[in-house]
Amino acid sequence: MTIERNTTREVKIGSICVGNHNPIAVQSMTATKTQNIDATVQQAEALRAAGAGVVRIAVDSDKDAAALAEIRRQTTANLAVDLQENFRLAQIVAPNVDKIRYNPGHLYHHQRDKPWQDKVRFIIDQAVEHDCAIRIGVNCGSVDPDKKEKYDPEDSITPMLESALEHCDFVDSLGFHRYVVSLKDSDPQKVIEVNRRFAERRPDVPLHLGVTEAGMPPDGIIKTRIAFEQLIGHGIGDTVRVSLTVPNPRKPEEIQAGLQIIEDIHAGRVRTVVKLNDHSLNIISCPSCSRVENEAFIDLAQSVKEMSAYAKDYDITIAVMGCRVNGPGETDDADLGLWCGPAKVNLKRGTEALGAFGYDEILPRLKQELDQLIASK
Repeated sequence: MTIERNTTREVKIGSICVGNHNPIAVQSMTATKTQNIDATVQQAEALRAAGAGVVRIAVDSDKDAAALAEIRRQTTANLAVDLQENFRLAQIVAPNVDKIRYNPGHLYHHQRDKPWQDKVRFIIDQAVEHDCAIRIGVNCGSVDPDKKEKYDPEDSITPMLESALEHCDFVDSLGFHRYVVSLKDSDPQKVIEVNRRFAERRPDVPLHLGVTEAGMPPDGIIKTRIAFEQLIGHGIGDTVRVSLTVPNPRKPEEIQAGLQIIEDIHAGRVRTVVKLNDHSLNIISCPSCSRVENEAFIDLAQSVKEMSAYAKDYDITIAVMGCRVNGPGETDDADLGLWCGPAKVNLKRGTEALGAFGYDEILPRLKQELDQLIASK
C-alpha cells in the first residue's frame, strides 16, 4: 500500500529525525519512579531495544532532575522530558534530554501572574542553548482555560486546535522551528478530526499522534488503531505513542503495538471499522507512568472493567486515572471518574466530587453510582 505522506519540516530528536518523510518513530514513557535510577535505566533500555525512537521520563522535582542526569549517562535512548506546571524545570532538565514536552494548558498553574508567552520563551531559550527539540502537547482534559471559555462547551476540538496554532505562531516568532505538535483525546474520532484540521492549517509541522488514556489491551490498541489508520493512512503523522494501562514490566508492549499498527497500515492490513459503537460502555484509563502514586491503580482499572461489564450496552464513560496531575481534569468529561492517590481513590460524577474512598471500598461505591446512572437513562 503506497501512502503519500504529508511533507513536513524535519525535526531532529537526538539520533533520529521525524517529519520530511523520515520513518515514523514510535515512543513510550517509563513507568518507574524517576529517582529509582537503576530501574529507570533498565526500562529505558528495554524500550529502546524494543524499537522506541524516543523514551519519555517524568520530572516533577529537583530530585527527579538530579536523577535524570545520571539516567542520561547510563542510557543511549533518545530522552524526552514531560514538563507539567513548573516550566522553570526546563533549565535543569534541558542539558540531559533530547526533547522537552510542554502542555499549553498547564502553563497557567505556576506563577499565574506571568504571561504564558514569557514562560514559553524561557522553555525555548533552554531548548536552543542545550540542543533540544520541543513538543507542544495539547490534551483534551487540560486545555487553555481562556480558549475553552470562547467556545461551546460541547466543542472540545476547536479550543485544542486554536491553542496549538497560537503556540506554533508564537514559537515561530521566536525563530524556533524544531518542534512537533500533539493533539490528543481519549476519543479516537476526536483525535482524527483535530489532527486533520491542524494538518490543513499547518501542513509544515510534524505531528505526534496518540489516543490519550486509551486504556487496557486489547481495547486500548483498538482505539489507537482506529485513529492511526485514518490519519497515517492519509499521510498524517510523523511519530506515535500507544498509551496503554499495563503493569510496569510490560511497558515495551506499547512499542510493539505501535510498530505493528504502522507495519499493518503500510502493508494495507486495515483491521478496524471507521468508528466504534456509539452506544456502548467506554472505559478510559491513563497509561501507567512514574506519576502513578499507587500501583494498585492498574489492578483497579482492570477490576472496574470487569465489574462494569454488565453495563456494556449503555452509552456511559468511566475514567480511571492514576495520579493527581491528570486525574482531576482528565475525568471531567466522563460520566463517572476515579483518580487515584496514595491511599484513597477520588470518585466523581462528571465534574462533581463525590468523596475519597479506600481502594477496598471504591468498587461497591462506583457500582452504586453506575446503577443510578443506568436507572436514569
